[in-house]
Amino acid sequence: MKPLDPISRIMTSNIVKLNVDDQLTKAEELFKRNKIRHIPVVKGNTLVGMLSYTDLQRISFIDDLDFESGDAKGTVYNMFTLEQVMSKQVISVLPWTPIKEVAHILSESNFHALPVVQEDNLVGIVSTVDVLKYFVSQYIE
Repeated sequence: MKPLDPISRIMTSNIVKLNVDDQLTKAEELFKRNKIRHIPVVKGNTLVGMLSYTDLQRISFIDDLDFESGDAKGTVYNMFTLEQVMSKQVISVLPWTPIKEVAHILSESNFHALPVVQEDNLVGIVSTVDVLKYFVSQYIE
């Protein structure tokens, strides 16, 4: 195992992101289409927050109900802005942050994904799954 490998080695750099002015319906569409659970929120290319699929579930129990149309969910989503629902206090890491340090941050926090920033620009995202896959690969190789 190489504990000083930088997070840039395993981060996702092809980032699915939301603009702070986007609607929550767009967020849900991105979560489902891309099969992801965390989306950085930006203003320009500057990180301003993170939205998780769990954040959407907190404001709506509609997924648990059997609705014929998406109208009810859209109505609930229209009651809130992305800025109201997203997490604004975000811990981010630099591309050269060691994977071991990122694993420690994720294990000690309530976050399951961290944005990667460089010079105030969003350059990637890393999740607990990315870190786990990395550690597993160290034992397989």
